[in-house]
Parts: sequence; C-alpha cells; structure tokens
Amino acid sequence: MNWLVWSLLSALFAALTAILAKLGVAGVDSNLATAVRTSVVLVFAWSVAFATGPAGAVLTLSKRTWLFLALSGIATGLSWLCYFRALQLGEASKVAPIDKLSVVLVLVFAAAFLGESLTVKTLVGGTLIAAGAIVLALK
Repeated sequence: MNWLVWSLLSALFAALTAILAKLGVAGVDSNLATAVRTSVVLVFAWSVAFATGPAGAVLTLSKRTWLFLALSGIATGLSWLCYFRALQLGEASKVAPIDKLSVVLVLVFAAAFLGESLTVKTLVGGTLIAAGAIVLALK
C-alpha cells in the first residue's frame, strides 16, 4: 500500500477515535480517560512492533532518534490530554475540525523546519482547511 492508502486509513481511524473518545469521556475525568487510552495504545503499539520486526531493533536506535521520538511522544501526550478535555467540554463535531488545524500548522512547520515548499497549492489548501475548521466550529 502507498502513502495515500495509509493516510486515508489514518483519517478513518482518527474519525473513529473522536467518536469513541467522546463516548468514553462521558462522566470520567478526561486525564484518566487519556491514561487508559494511552495504556491501550502502548500495549498495541509494542505488540505490532514485536510482531512485525526483531525485538532487538530497539537497541539499535540512535540517541538522536530516541530524542526526537521522545519529544514526539510528549507532544502526542499533550495533544491527547488537550483533545480529550476538549471532547469532554465540547461537541465532537466542533472539536475535531479545530484539532485538524494541525494540518495547517504542519504545513508551516514543515516549511520552517524541514525545508518543504510552501507552494500556491499548499497555501490555498491550508487556507481552505483553516476556513473549514472555523466554519464548522462556529455552526
């Protein structure tokens, strides 16, 4: 499968995540709900990693890789904590579009830190995503 199929599957599972999480945070502390979800993700991710690759591969990761994956994990954790709290306080149909403003931020960060191009296409697409998120959140 190519990147587009994986991206579409990611979008599908992210949509399911929003709905299932909204149902799961009802009447529960959002931080506790995030901890439960994260524990499931932890077990699931390690199971997939061990099932698809050699267990010792983790020992071959460079310090740079560990640093950036750890920082990414912290960012993910903070994102999830904020997302679950937002879902607890607001409607999923309003929270999810605002969360997708991350796409616009990725375009900016990718240009600034990874040297990726900000083309007319990415600027128009990013603007449309931002406008759509705002329109959906205001409904």
